Amino acid sequence: MIPRYSRPEMSKVWSDDNTYELWLQVEIAASQAWADLGVVPAEDMEKIRSAKFSRETYDRLFEETKHDLVSFTRAVAESLGTESRWIHHGLTSNDVKDTALGMQMAQATDIVDRGVAGLMDVLKKRALEHRDTPSIGRSHGIHAEPMSFGLKLAMWWDEMRRNRERLAAMRKRVAICMLSGPVGTFASVPPEIEESVARQLQLQPAPVSNQVIQRDRHAEFVQVMALVAATLDKIATEIRGLQRTEVGEVQEPFGTPGFVTKGSSSMPHKRNPELSERICGLARVVRANSQAALENVALWHERDISHSSAERVILPDSALAVDYMLHLMTGIIDGMLVFPDRMMRNLELTRGLVFSPRVMLALVEAGVDRKAAYDTVQRCAMKSWDEEKDFRELVKSDSLIREHLEPDQIEPLFDYGFYLRYADHSFSRLGFPKGASQ
Repeated sequence: MIPRYSRPEMSKVWSDDNTYELWLQVEIAASQAWADLGVVPAEDMEKIRSAKFSRETYDRLFEETKHDLVSFTRAVAESLGTESRWIHHGLTSNDVKDTALGMQMAQATDIVDRGVAGLMDVLKKRALEHRDTPSIGRSHGIHAEPMSFGLKLAMWWDEMRRNRERLAAMRKRVAICMLSGPVGTFASVPPEIEESVARQLQLQPAPVSNQVIQRDRHAEFVQVMALVAATLDKIATEIRGLQRTEVGEVQEPFGTPGFVTKGSSSMPHKRNPELSERICGLARVVRANSQAALENVALWHERDISHSSAERVILPDSALAVDYMLHLMTGIIDGMLVFPDRMMRNLELTRGLVFSPRVMLALVEAGVDRKAAYDTVQRCAMKSWDEEKDFRELVKSDSLIREHLEPDQIEPLFDYGFYLRYADHSFSRLGFPKGASQ
């Protein structure tokens, strides 16, 4: 069984408590910056550092003001004395909210990055385990050529590595601070304040802003989440396909010894790929969120608030969904049953047809015109398809093929190991150790 999803970190990032805590950190950091400039007296700053936020007070004030930042600053002020006048000095609401939101996106990105790294660990382990496991490669859903099953897992590992690179690049662009006052002119808060707050909170100041941090950054956050989700969707779709009764090459975890889950309310025999299907469904949600994030980029003039309501949904929902999907997929890959015997049975399902390219190339190398070689091998292949005859025997009995290839030249063409001989080469490009296992 996959362990129950019980990681509260992502929920905490997007909780109201964390949001208000980050707002308070921004306000205190801004007051400290003013103190460093000599505007806020040292004794007042000492008291401001111990400022507290009360949710109960905030809720009471919000009923009166109907404005979140006004209610917040007044709630904080009630924990202070006369020094409270310095809270929010020179700032506008989005100086605080957008800076804190950048911190939340950075925190969420770090959690997703750890989830990707954990998935990569199990993908690498299973890829090495099945480096020398032959399976059929498929194109258009039809048998193509044999391949290493481990190579499929290694490819997923490599795609997740690219996702980690995207996460790292995106994090730099969302961990942004903005304290530039109304419409971004610094008229009420000098650039030194923004630079100081950025240093204190380990952020980068936006090179230029208006009244908000520009929403292409937030769109990129959701776009990268959507890309991670798309990779997970891709893996889950493949597992679903390989688990089909007619294929039966893998099976996602389904209970543990002595304990079996239920696949159907009416059909006791069912073992459905429900976990993989869940991932595919959630991926659709994250992709849809990316569209809303793109539409948030265009705001009226120096700002409007049309983006805010959407972001309250799409930012936390996308991060939470991807975190959960990574948890599910890590458990699926780690506990996935792989059936090499069934893979071999499927390889033999077409009675040797998968070796047709090798026969054709051998004929070309023996001096046969490529068109003639193709047509000859295709004729044997079609007869094998239509009459359910063994392709190997048809090749061995074909007059043109026998004219150019000796029996001892034909037999080695039907070797599954031929298709695995460069597996180590591909694995070494990924930095994986040589050999079938670590």
